[in-house]
Amino acid sequence: MAYYNEHTVLWQDGNIVKASEAKTDLYGQSLHYGYAVFEGIRSYRTAAGTTKIFKAAEHYHRLRRSAEALNMPYRYDTNEMIEATYQLLEKNNLQDAYIRPVVYGPANMSFNPNTESYTVIQVWEMAPFLGEKLLRVMTSSFQRPNPKGFKIEAKASGHYVNSILASQEAKAKGFDEALLTDMNGNIAEGPGANMFFEKDGKLFTPATGNILPGITRATVLDICQELGIPVQESNFTTSQLVKADAAFFCGTAAEVIGWESIDDHRFPTPWKDTLSRQIQLAYKDKVIEKQDQLATV
Repeated sequence: MAYYNEHTVLWQDGNIVKASEAKTDLYGQSLHYGYAVFEGIRSYRTAAGTTKIFKAAEHYHRLRRSAEALNMPYRYDTNEMIEATYQLLEKNNLQDAYIRPVVYGPANMSFNPNTESYTVIQVWEMAPFLGEKLLRVMTSSFQRPNPKGFKIEAKASGHYVNSILASQEAKAKGFDEALLTDMNGNIAEGPGANMFFEKDGKLFTPATGNILPGITRATVLDICQELGIPVQESNFTTSQLVKADAAFFCGTAAEVIGWESIDDHRFPTPWKDTLSRQIQLAYKDKVIEKQDQLATV
């Protein structure tokens, strides 16, 4: 996939720079140790034809919290970052886009703290990260990191080595994606996506503590409240999951995407008949502000 061309620009600490000419230091903690934080954000062409970054403030607030959790200096105001992102989308002539801000360190090959950080925002077109067909998912042999070993609530670059290994293992075995468990053997999340499952008219999702509490996950919880769908947040095992009627991943990149099966056990309820499908459709409407547009017609 080509993420940029000779015309693409990015935002780097207040400057608009050609993507092909942007530079980073090869002697930094971020490259060598995965010591960086980032966000995954999407913008959409709304039903009214405008460009809207979905949950922009929530994402940039989390970027700040992630940087602070990892003791990385962070100097930008959320409104400043949002304004810079809209400017960048316009300069790259994008409405439906994926947005990737990254906070990374200067040259420092020691483990000593940095006195400064750099920030970049990149944008590109990207289809749903996990595609749009129902997924064959496998329980990974990899577990989520021990939350006592990391700031698990931070969206840190180094954490995603775990996600890459799990995803690559699943694909090598002929599956579409992986499901990771936590250190206690309870289901946790996918590589870069939270998960829900459905049983007898109710939704279930792993509780916070061993997962990244995703912004899309929070949006799904809001949708469930709006639709009157009960949700339970708790610890669940794979033996409970295989008895479910349906399941799905959710995340900014993945959006809401259903599962066909877990470990070759097919879910019995047709996807089109599930509450999960209703949530998928409601999410698609929410991100393009379809209901808001209908209300003004």
